[in-house]
Amino acid sequence: MNSITKVFRGHMLLALIISACTSAVEKPNIIIILADDMGYGDLSCYNQEAKFQTPNIDKLASEGMLFTDAHSPSAVCTPTRYSILTGRYAWRSRLKEWVLWEWDPPLIAPELTTLPAFLKHQSYHTSAIGKWHLGWNWPTTDTISAKETNGKNVDYGQAISGGPLSYGFDYYFGDDVPNFPPYTFIENNKVMALPTEDKPGTMFGKAGKMAAGWKLEHVMPEITRKAVEYIHDKKTETDQPFFLYFALTAPHTPIVPTADFKDKSNVGPYGDFVLEVDWSVGQIVEALEQSGQRENTIIFFTSDNGSPARDGTSHSGPIGSVIANFGHHPNGKLRGLKADIWEGGHRVPFLVNWKGHIGEGTVNNYPVSSIDLFPTIADLLEKPFSGDEKAGKDSYSLLPLLQGNEDDTLRNRSLIHHSGAGVFAIRKGPWKLILSDVSGGFSDHSHPDGYGIETPGQLYNLDEDISEKENLYDRRPDIVNSLLNLLDKAQQ
Repeated sequence: MNSITKVFRGHMLLALIISACTSAVEKPNIIIILADDMGYGDLSCYNQEAKFQTPNIDKLASEGMLFTDAHSPSAVCTPTRYSILTGRYAWRSRLKEWVLWEWDPPLIAPELTTLPAFLKHQSYHTSAIGKWHLGWNWPTTDTISAKETNGKNVDYGQAISGGPLSYGFDYYFGDDVPNFPPYTFIENNKVMALPTEDKPGTMFGKAGKMAAGWKLEHVMPEITRKAVEYIHDKKTETDQPFFLYFALTAPHTPIVPTADFKDKSNVGPYGDFVLEVDWSVGQIVEALEQSGQRENTIIFFTSDNGSPARDGTSHSGPIGSVIANFGHHPNGKLRGLKADIWEGGHRVPFLVNWKGHIGEGTVNNYPVSSIDLFPTIADLLEKPFSGDEKAGKDSYSLLPLLQGNEDDTLRNRSLIHHSGAGVFAIRKGPWKLILSDVSGGFSDHSHPDGYGIETPGQLYNLDEDISEKENLYDRRPDIVNSLLNLLDKAQQ
């Protein structure tokens, strides 16, 4: 069956793409919007049973391509961010499980080619706005690292190295991680306001310093304002194409929707915060329209992993509480939560919108991942990787799918999944092999005995069992061995 349910004129798209890449001025602007902890079922365009509507994101889907089998490279955030910017799985780095913590040094090796560095060579102005969470080299008042002192010796008056500017971005604005110190905005490589106060114990997040008057609920509106400002400035300042990596901080904890969204979802603070994400996306699209850049901008929207389904109580809430208390299933009918190796941990929304270039209302069911963004963008610009074996090592170009074509290589590819605790799974075709009897994530906290699974692994046929209820590990040793061999080769 053709995986694209609405066929459109691929040859016209290809002609438009080639035309758009004939000069620096005509290259399309590129925006990646990365939600934080948004699940597969949080958007009404994915979940007909959603308790609220997300009209702005739904419109992106209706005017572009929606992928039904898209995945984050990891079931937690730092490794996914690493993979988006490098085209490589983060387990190839020093990070084998979970995420970077406060004061950790940079994760991306300096010799790797990153997506923003690649685009700078293609005459793009590159910007990152929002959450970074890939480490910094924090300056200190002595020779001891900030990690060793838990940030007590950080010299906030000095420039911070090893952040976005070190990896190809021309501009950065954000707060690094909203629940980690320091609680202040960073612009480029300097804090904008010195964090001179201790964060109150009543405020959500890790202990540390904050700027005077810091409010958690101001983060999303401020990074959205900055992104909108950037889009308008790029139009008025220069005709140079831009790349905007807009990494949202919602609906991740702290779950702090502003007053404009309070009680608007009927799903508590969590649902309200999802609505704020939808608003933020709408602001980006509106800025493009107002500045006359909408048709020359390709927008990718996805999430860094599945949702932990916290209801927002005390800016957080117990894992799974939004399901229990409001009947809203952020990960839809998928099994598992954020950090889990099951589909709920890493199957995520993935939309691509380029008005006038990608057919409206197209739906694609190929297995894809946000790790594929780097080679897709390179292919779009007709600038494939040359001589750099490390760049995009684990990723595939999705351009054939965006052009409306079938592609056997993409259809038959394998995807490697990785849980928060470092559990591996490999997916090829309908088959998914998990190398553990547990989830390797948040669900393990609720089911310490392993859910009654008594096999050394799990095998599911996702075409027949999307909720991963029937473990076929003992019944299909041929599939198990085949996937084990495939994973072993891929990890070399």
